[in-house]
Amino acid sequence: MPKNRKLLMPSLTPHYKRAVLKISGESFSTPGVLGIDPDELNIIAKQIAEAACLGTEIAVVVGGGNMIRGAELAARVGIAKATADYMGMLGTVINALALKEAVEQQGQPARVMSALDIESVAEPFIRGRALRHFDKGRVLILAAGTGNPFFTTDTCASLRAIELGVDILLKATKVDGVYCSDPMKNPNATRYDSLTFKEAITKQLGVMDLTALSMCMEHNLPVIVFNFKEHGNICKVVAGESIGTIVNNTSGTPVTKV
Repeated sequence: MPKNRKLLMPSLTPHYKRAVLKISGESFSTPGVLGIDPDELNIIAKQIAEAACLGTEIAVVVGGGNMIRGAELAARVGIAKATADYMGMLGTVINALALKEAVEQQGQPARVMSALDIESVAEPFIRGRALRHFDKGRVLILAAGTGNPFFTTDTCASLRAIELGVDILLKATKVDGVYCSDPMKNPNATRYDSLTFKEAITKQLGVMDLTALSMCMEHNLPVIVFNFKEHGNICKVVAGESIGTIVNNTSGTPVTKV
């Protein structure tokens, strides 16, 4: 363990051997502001480093909405959707590089792997190499989505989670789970403790996009949606504590420890 690494929750032990953590681009900034806020960046990095310190192997898939939103750009400016999506992928690379530096400042080794070929700043995503980084105790930060237009970073998170054989997909949000409607607009919205993938898809609850959810359902990969803004929650969720909403193929059934 690097000598400058500090574990704030020594009583916790890892419940999952390996996890993919999906973080939106908006998480890197304050509401309504583009770019990267240093305070928000450090909050994310510190929690990731603490969770990795527990012993869980972590790959982080980052979004790029704080830099550019391809769909909006295509609609407003008339740029081809494919081109706008590639621009959005480059936004995720910027976030990934910033997060890598911030995580390493916490004393946790990290590597950026990109689905686009930009070897001057990031390694290409190669499954075998990614697994080797896990063996060496490094956090993976995965950039550029799937490398293809028309696919979201949620779909990338599902794809990489399945490729890397993780135990759980963690969807980090600013709310404490999945609600029957938007809790920011409806103060009477109720939160689900658990859902099946079929329920999430049928009710269109916005957990993830339909492609991502369908992949998780087909491969029996559970998803936990939780609020990472409450400090310590990433550690708690990898330790198996009941936080947020679990989405799996059997509603109400706890995730089995691997």
